[in-house]
Parts: sequence; C-alpha cells; structure tokens
Amino acid sequence: MRAIWKGSIAFGLVNVPVKVYTATEDHDIRFHQVHAKDGGRIKYDRVCTVCGKSVQYADIDKAYESPEGDKIILTDADFAKLPAAEKHEIPVLQFVPSEQIDPIFFDKSYYLEPDSNTPKAYVLLATTLERIDRTALVHFTLRQKTRLAALRVREGMLVLQTLLWPDEVRAAEFESLDGVAEPKPQEIKMAETLVETMSDDFDPGQYTDEYQIELKRVLDDAIASGTGKVADLPESAPAEMDAEVVDLVAALQRSLEASGRRAVSSHGSGESAGKKAAPAKKTAAKKAAPKKATDEPAKKPVKKAAARKGA
Repeated sequence: MRAIWKGSIAFGLVNVPVKVYTATEDHDIRFHQVHAKDGGRIKYDRVCTVCGKSVQYADIDKAYESPEGDKIILTDADFAKLPAAEKHEIPVLQFVPSEQIDPIFFDKSYYLEPDSNTPKAYVLLATTLERIDRTALVHFTLRQKTRLAALRVREGMLVLQTLLWPDEVRAAEFESLDGVAEPKPQEIKMAETLVETMSDDFDPGQYTDEYQIELKRVLDDAIASGTGKVADLPESAPAEMDAEVVDLVAALQRSLEASGRRAVSSHGSGESAGKKAAPAKKTAAKKAAPKKATDEPAKKPVKKAAARKGA
C-alpha cells in the first residue's frame, strides 16, 4: 500500500506521527464505452461553451455560481491559501462512547501506521481507546477538505473513519407509516423466534459477490472463445413476487418451517421440519478449537453501534 497522507494526531500535548492508507478497495469490473457498430472507444472532449474550442485539463479552473447568478472563479492558488490546505494534523476533539455513533454517519475508512522510530505514543493511544471502549472524534483534512472523523481501534491498529456532517444525513418521513397498527403479540413472538433460528456470529468471509463472480466467468468464457463476444445466455426466470402479506402469522409459520428444514439439513439432526430448530451453540465450538501460537493481539468482537432515532 502507498501512504496518501502524512501528519500527526494531536492527543492533548502528545503528538503521534502517522501515515494514512486507504483501508478499502473496489473490486467491481470496469467497462469502457464503445461504438456498438464497430467497437471503437468513445472519447469525451472538454469544449468551452463560449469559444467552442477544446480545453486541456490544465487550463480548467473551478467556478461557483450563487443563487443570485453571481459567478466566482477560483484557481489552485486560491485554494492553496485556505487554512484547510495547510493542515497536517489530526486534532482530537473529544472522546465519546462508541455505541453512540450511528453507523449511518460512517463514510470512508483509512488505516493509520505509526510514522516514528519510537511508536510508543501510537501504541499508548490505541491501547487506551481499546481499554475504555471509546472513540475519538477528530478533524481530518484531505485534498483540501476538512471532515469530521472517528478514530478507533481495529485489531490493535488505529483506524480513521470519516463521518458525514449532520446536515448530510437526510431526515426520513414516510406518510405510509402514519397510523399503522402495532404488531400483535403473537406476530412479534413468532418473528423473534424466526430471527433466533437465523442468528449466528458475523463472519464476512462466508459472503461473496455472486454477481461479480458470474460476470467474470462470462468474460473469461468470451475471451477463451476468441470471438470477443458473449455467447447467448438463457434468460433468467422472473423472480416470483408474493402478493402483499395479509396473514403475517401464516407467513411467519411458513418461514419458520422453511428455516427449520434448512437447520435440519445443515446440522443433520432428526428434528421434524415443523418444529423450531434449536439455535446452534456458537461459543462452545469456538472455545474447543486450539489457539494458534501467535504474537498478534487478540481480536475484539465487533460491537454494533445502536441506531439512534432521528438520524
């Protein structure tokens, strides 16, 4: 990985030099636009609406137009004069309980590596945050833009996650929810039972992007054929759409029965499909597994932040 930013975390009078790396990446397959007739690549030209000439990217500036129609043009030199462009410090604003940050505010994630020959301050900050289960709210300036961000610990490493500003999260008000009757106790009980039968520990490794896998297979087959074209694929059958569920109890019962059959087939038990499948004992199996000899710090389970109302 290549560092995209260097600076330091200002933790009171303690200075923690760090390097910042992008923590995530996009694996989506990219496509070019081509002319359907001959396969030629489509190119876009930057044309000025005043003189009608093509403009090179180096000759393009940014402009702002006010609601009243006033236009202001800013150059790179103008942006460089702004205070945000000079900040190479991540100041800690305050420490808050981790569960108080609604996940809807999380935006982009970054890894922080110590940028010092003696990373003692880095380890001290990471250890402290992990022990008190708090998240540091910080200001982080990247590419001339200052963001609010959350500084937390993941597997012994400091991770910075930029946050949306409060006015960037839309308020949701749906008239369709007005006057809706409360669920019946029997419906709630059966829904809770269904949730229990489908519950397990979070393991991201068991989920795959089936669309991208199938798309890659189609492209590989087309390349192997030497034609450069995709062979005719059978049309997928339209998904069956159930009518709006009126009898929730009956629908929940059918869901429980289907969930029970899946549990029976996966665990090999002789329990009948109509009975409630007992939740798998997750912790016992994990404790029985021998621990690997390693010096890496133990991974803490991910704690889900409680969603707040009115986000």
